[in-house]
Amino acid sequence: MARNYIPLLLILLIVAALYRDDFSFTLLYFFAGAYALGVWWTRRALASVKFRREFTDRAFLGEIVNVKLEIKNTSLLPIPWLRVHEGLSVDLSGPQSFQRIATLGGKGQVNFEYTVEARRRGYYPIGPIFFTSNDILGLSETDQRLEGIQEHLTVYPKIIPLTKVDFQSRSPLGTLRHHQPIFEDPTRVMGKRDYIPGDSLRRVDWKSTAVTGRMQVRIYEPSIALETVICLNLNADDYHIRQRIMSTELAVVIAASLANWVVSKKQTVGLYAHGKDPLAEAEQPQFIPARSGRGHLMRLLDILARIQVGECPQFAEALRNRRVHLPWGTTLTVITGNAGDDLIDELYQARKSGLNINLILAGLVPNAREIHHRAEHFGIPVIYIPDEREMAIWQQ
Repeated sequence: MARNYIPLLLILLIVAALYRDDFSFTLLYFFAGAYALGVWWTRRALASVKFRREFTDRAFLGEIVNVKLEIKNTSLLPIPWLRVHEGLSVDLSGPQSFQRIATLGGKGQVNFEYTVEARRRGYYPIGPIFFTSNDILGLSETDQRLEGIQEHLTVYPKIIPLTKVDFQSRSPLGTLRHHQPIFEDPTRVMGKRDYIPGDSLRRVDWKSTAVTGRMQVRIYEPSIALETVICLNLNADDYHIRQRIMSTELAVVIAASLANWVVSKKQTVGLYAHGKDPLAEAEQPQFIPARSGRGHLMRLLDILARIQVGECPQFAEALRNRRVHLPWGTTLTVITGNAGDDLIDELYQARKSGLNINLILAGLVPNAREIHHRAEHFGIPVIYIPDEREMAIWQQ
């Protein structure tokens, strides 16, 4: 509209100058003033628009998330026409995006609400938001994009409930705690209980005894409770190009399901995610030490939601740098789309150093049988899961 309006002002100026007509000069002044006032009004009004967005920033697959927008006009100048456009990922909103038209009076406020669907795991921006407005006559138009107001929605990966996970190794995944006192670790206190005749006086907690009035002894965590570390490889070159997306997503589902199962058994689990995390500094692989509890599980799921396949350093070398810091007896479960000689050799060295190794091949792996034979020669158990249906072996 503004581009067509400028030539009109030039024509009026030429006509007024040639004919020295007062009416032409009056029209020129009127339209020029209206245009200048409209531009000033629109820019001033847009500068006074503030907003607040509210939504739950985490969701599981299939959930519907409500997003509330509160838009305020902090100026006394009314805004006769305001278009609100919210930038959304196609994976959340589909082909439709949120767009509304509103009128705001001086110091006015308007509220909107819309929904997005968590269709696919990921870390999705909500925003930025665009405001477009123009003057009463529609002579000027200004589009303003508010920077730095993107928020994010984390969609967790799919979790398949597992009932029985039994790997053929020296130690099953998430080894259950031993209850014989000889295996107790005096540096790890699990709780306290009443004194039983025969308990060593070195186990007595004198502070708790003074508070309760009954003799209390410490309960130590058995040292045979081994840690589990899940190593997820999302290096693009290690997955077949024909089904790279499906295979890597399956690998994430396996990792999330195993982590959930280990935590449900009240065991400790850690995660080494060899992929691209948008929140990681310098795109470094993410490592979370082994812990227990639902809160720790949610922290792992946050990473598994964000992590993406990418061009990463060699997995075998990265695994070597990480596994040398793991405690003896840790169960190391590696999930990958391929296992070359360098990875098999690294897993064998890890096994010799006292770690319990499990190798899981996810997705389309044309040479899965060959990998299985090579790994079996070195005593490394291998499970091949080409699709989610094969995870039924852990649900029997």
